[in-house]
Amino acid sequence: MTTTPTGAGAAEPDTLATWLAREQEIRARHQNGKGFGVAERDQVRNMSGLEMLQAMLHGEIPGAPIAGTLDFLMVEVGTGRAVFQGTPGVAHYNPLGSVHGGWFATLLDSALGCAVHSMMPAGRAYTTAELHLNLVRAITTGVPRVRAIGQVVHCGRQLATAEARLVGPDGTLYAHASTTCLVFALPPQAQP
Repeated sequence: MTTTPTGAGAAEPDTLATWLAREQEIRARHQNGKGFGVAERDQVRNMSGLEMLQAMLHGEIPGAPIAGTLDFLMVEVGTGRAVFQGTPGVAHYNPLGSVHGGWFATLLDSALGCAVHSMMPAGRAYTTAELHLNLVRAITTGVPRVRAIGQVVHCGRQLATAEARLVGPDGTLYAHASTTCLVFALPPQAQP
């Protein structure tokens, strides 16, 4: 759905309602599924990155623990694309009374990294080599939700790049980021 910006923090009712419904659906999957934690390596070793992220989204394997800590979660994933949604809270504030830039960076890094991860075949992985972040507007608790939307620009055998935007339900841009990731083969499974 395309929305016309109506000002920082003024949420489009239909968009916000859609976002909240999706969030409730995903949270229920986590509560009824594996919750937050770290998947067993043997459980995900033969999955592609997209298969692993889809299993996480459906509650079949645990979601990342940091998502529970910082009150955000993955709400969409597809080939070369990942979307995370976060709830800004006072617990995320800096001493100046707005959300800390590290919270922005964590949501954007998650969307960027998972967009790249969605491109990995089984046996391949990535790690962030560079994260570039531009904060363009402050976030306070007056902003009900934000979404970090990550999209792969290039994915090769050794390097991948991606871009992401952090937006509110009214279309307001709060930050944008880019990443360069190193792509590598996972080490072979140790034999018992």
